[in-house]
Amino acid sequence: MEELSVDLVVIGSGPAGQKAAIQAAKLGKNVIVVEKLPDPGGNCLYTGTIPSKTLREAIIDVTRFNERSFYAFDYQLSDLTIPTLNSRLQKVIEAERNIKYRQLKKNNIRLILGTAEFIDPHTLVLIDAEERRTHQIQSKYFMIATGSNPRNPADVPFDREVILDSTTLLGILKVPKSMIVLGGGIIGSEYASFFAALGTEVTIIDKKEHILPMLDAEIGIQLQTALVDIGLQFFGRKEPKIICRKGNKASVTFKDGMTLEADALLYALGRTANVESLHLENAGIRVNERGYVTVNPLFQTVVPHIYAIGDVIGGASLASTSMEQGRLASLHAFGGDTHYFPNFYPVGIYTIPEISSCGYNEEQLQELGFHYEVGRAHYYEIARSHIAGSTVGLFKILFHAETLEILGVHIIGRNATEVIHIGLMAIGFRAKITYFIDQVFNYPTFAEGYRIAALNGYNKIKFKNGTY
Repeated sequence: MEELSVDLVVIGSGPAGQKAAIQAAKLGKNVIVVEKLPDPGGNCLYTGTIPSKTLREAIIDVTRFNERSFYAFDYQLSDLTIPTLNSRLQKVIEAERNIKYRQLKKNNIRLILGTAEFIDPHTLVLIDAEERRTHQIQSKYFMIATGSNPRNPADVPFDREVILDSTTLLGILKVPKSMIVLGGGIIGSEYASFFAALGTEVTIIDKKEHILPMLDAEIGIQLQTALVDIGLQFFGRKEPKIICRKGNKASVTFKDGMTLEADALLYALGRTANVESLHLENAGIRVNERGYVTVNPLFQTVVPHIYAIGDVIGGASLASTSMEQGRLASLHAFGGDTHYFPNFYPVGIYTIPEISSCGYNEEQLQELGFHYEVGRAHYYEIARSHIAGSTVGLFKILFHAETLEILGVHIIGRNATEVIHIGLMAIGFRAKITYFIDQVFNYPTFAEGYRIAALNGYNKIKFKNGTY
């Protein structure tokens, strides 16, 4: 067994772990990254963000979803298989995997494959696939970046064929003719929209009244309307009681007595931290009641030299936020110039159509008692939308009615996750709504929606005050 001593051990090589490791290496520290998968990248690369977004792009391309308003195009569902749709995925994974290896090598970061187990707060051992101890590592600091897994209750008979979670869904062979999605959160809504675009009869069930209840309500309604238009059904205020397989069908009986059957069922009711194999108790750490590792605003656990970052701490659970958490944690550990995690950051939801937002939503402003106004630009007002064949969507800008400072930006439609960063910068620099009015935007572009929405909102203020 090889014995090592380093400045930092990062457990997990996903977005959080990779950025933590690189930042520490940039500060001149000796860093080891531990990964139990065969290659670096974590679940984000192999079963999460990258596969799901690649599948989304493949579906949009193969069904010519964005061209349907221009051309009659029929495709046969029987001609499509998940392996066919995922054919581009291997190229994407290979390119991303090569980048991960290159970045680790460039920064002199050692990657060791194995499962990590704490034996005390400053020491862990690595276990290989044959249950042999291969390394014992002492470190000044640790970063727990092991991510999360789908929450799979014991009473749900997952079988990798009909009753699936978000990981096993990518392994099915046929595109199902019908699908039940339990959970109207981000993962459930994204996959539901993917399969609805393929022509699958999709039904989303959730105990909440609306899909994605964390969204600004107007944006949520826009999404629900768009999904209904492509054939998706939604039932709210329902909870599953019995989930089982009947022949080649998934069957769900709900607490109100309703029963549904479909060719496939996606169980997307939450995730849980991937920490079971770490033996955190040996390091003096325990998970909270939700199964996540608790940290302070600097990402320290109750043991100050052990940090936790990314999905393992719950919260936003975004690759983008995980990356910044990793960077900030390493800066704090090794005395670099740092700051607290930003209050506002963009959230991207890759449904069809996609959604992105940053800042306050309308419901939050009402609760806080802000005097605000709303500027809107519907996609049908934007020339670029007509050219691209996507007239479904909305720019929504919230701003203070007196100071005119921009308070929130919410977008649903094509390129929402790309153009949201203009709004993010405006909020970060405390820009006023007039900033967008006084600038010239390229025409025709989706980003022009900012100027149209700004004019819409500002004119409400001017007319209300009797200026014109």
